[in-house]
Amino acid sequence: MAQKSGARKGRSFPIAGSAKSLQENVTRSAPAAVAAYSLVGGIMLFGAIGYGLDRWLGTDPWLMLTGLLTGMTVGFYELVKTTWSK
Repeated sequence: MAQKSGARKGRSFPIAGSAKSLQENVTRSAPAAVAAYSLVGGIMLFGAIGYGLDRWLGTDPWLMLTGLLTGMTVGFYELVKTTWSK
């Protein structure tokens, strides 16, 4: 009977160990991912709100700049809160 090319008798692939290691790494890096997405999301959300208000009220570019600054402030606040919470 022919053996499979990748597996030899008595050897197993450490898939369970690799999956556990991946899960641990993802769990440890979750706060950094949340902080990064909060920073980018805050800038994009408040910038878009400012842009929309500028278009509606005709106050180019002041409300968009205010929205971007607010988004940066909120994003950095969330970043600091996430990284210094330990």
